[in-house]
Amino acid sequence: MTVVAAEPLVRAASLAELRATGRLVVHVERHTLCLFADGDEVYAVDNRCPHMGFPLHRGTLCDGILTCHWHHARFELSTGGTFDQWADDLRRFPVELRGDDVLLDLSALEDLVGHQRKRLRDGLERDIPLVLAKATLALLKADPAGIETFCDGLDFGVARRGGGWFRGLTTLTCLMNLLPRLVQADRAAALHHGLADVAADSAGEPPRFRLAPLPGRVDPAQLTRWFRGFIEVRDAEGAERALVSAAQAGASSRELADMLFAAATDHRFLDGGHTLDFVNKALEALDVAGWERAEMVLASLPTQLAGAERMEEANAWRNPVDLVALLDDAFARLPGALSAGAPVDGWTGREALVESVLGEDPAASIEALLTALRDGASEVELASAVSFAAVIRIARFPTSNEFGDWDTALHTFTFANAVEQGLRRSPSAELVRGVFDAAMSIHLDRFLNVPAARLPAPDPDADPDMLLEEFLRLLDRQQQVAEAGQLVASFLGAGGDPGRLVAALGSALVREDRNFHTIQCVEAAVRQHELLTAGDSAGLPLIAAARYLAAHAATTRSQHQTFEIARRLDKGERLYEDGEV
Repeated sequence: MTVVAAEPLVRAASLAELRATGRLVVHVERHTLCLFADGDEVYAVDNRCPHMGFPLHRGTLCDGILTCHWHHARFELSTGGTFDQWADDLRRFPVELRGDDVLLDLSALEDLVGHQRKRLRDGLERDIPLVLAKATLALLKADPAGIETFCDGLDFGVARRGGGWFRGLTTLTCLMNLLPRLVQADRAAALHHGLADVAADSAGEPPRFRLAPLPGRVDPAQLTRWFRGFIEVRDAEGAERALVSAAQAGASSRELADMLFAAATDHRFLDGGHTLDFVNKALEALDVAGWERAEMVLASLPTQLAGAERMEEANAWRNPVDLVALLDDAFARLPGALSAGAPVDGWTGREALVESVLGEDPAASIEALLTALRDGASEVELASAVSFAAVIRIARFPTSNEFGDWDTALHTFTFANAVEQGLRRSPSAELVRGVFDAAMSIHLDRFLNVPAARLPAPDPDADPDMLLEEFLRLLDRQQQVAEAGQLVASFLGAGGDPGRLVAALGSALVREDRNFHTIQCVEAAVRQHELLTAGDSAGLPLIAAARYLAAHAATTRSQHQTFEIARRLDKGERLYEDGEV
């Protein structure tokens, strides 16, 4: 029994009645509490189990431990502390006895945000999705932008996953990028998906032990040379020390980006495009979280860079045409092409370049890229044309292909998008090599468009509101690929608001079970859509995203069910009903 001093107290029950029954359910000032008489002590706790709301008056009290009968969570009654981390501590209310009166202190909890941040950490460490969902919902009320919660997930992932930056942190960053474009109701679900993927991706991994920078200052140019040299010989540890030394020495965000992008394009299409995309996502994560985290976050990249498969080692890039030899020759001529000045009227060859990149001849594609640079195309304009060609491969992907080949086309697109975003951040001759790599991957994917699916013709008389209502219902059925593409084309063709469509894509994305590549596709497609000027071409990335999403829906939505349980608990709803057990 806790003696309370000066706080306002509320009478809850008769002590005699409580001792006669051993426990009582009382309703006091919108609280539903359970009072327990255990020996000489009296305790008051929230009657809802903090796990999923089971009425604890139906639990068992034995030897000072209260056990919930729904999932067998156990609580030490005198403190409320749980023995099961998936359940959370039980809220207790201080008790004072005055004669026959049981008085309670119902003061609000202090530092609820601090408690939920601790619970977020518990969920990340132990990979408990429901804990993560409940914490995310609570934390977004305090920080609707979600930045602090994102930072907590980022900090955990880069410190905890021994293998460095990988799927989980990429998912988290993709969904954080999408967050402002989603309706408020979907933002917590999106952030929860990202955090849960970080936890799942880190589970069972050894922790990372950070390397200290080199003692003293070293010339940044020298560190860059060392870094690329260490990656060349697959020495991740040496590369990490060079990188963190550059970050601590005050290298700018652009210098650090150039350092990483150069190493990521010294070899061809690393790990099927994932490696450069991971580098780009780490930089985007720092844009959100703040570049003061650069040393910690970027240190998670060298393991991936050093260990990645190099496509010059892959047969497809060597036979029947030696694409690597063609690229080596192009890179020797690249400085001369880049030195050409921009034309007065701007570069106008985008459409022709896209056609060349989608053509049959890889040598002609490479020549078209070099010619575009000589004609004054900027690095970003070159990359944008190749990104558009890559998105066409998805927009025209026929379902007669093997299902796994959706990912083949996807890898090329997300790589091309990452190269373009990198060049928008920091154009360099080294990173331009990635544009050529993307073009060769588009060439290798050409048979995935044979026969090419027909692009949907928009219905200008369609009702955009009705189409948007139909979109989520459409994705309740599997393999609605053509139908989803047609719906998006008609929505845009009829003058529908693209922002509402993007939000609908996001809503459809977060209600499905997580698919890493689908999340990548939607995020990259939204980015490409927003970068394109108005017109028919601006809608093509969203058509591609809708088709890809439709191909991978509907899932069992078990993760969505977990999140909805958390949402209902957050609203105070009762999940447990007597008739359901």
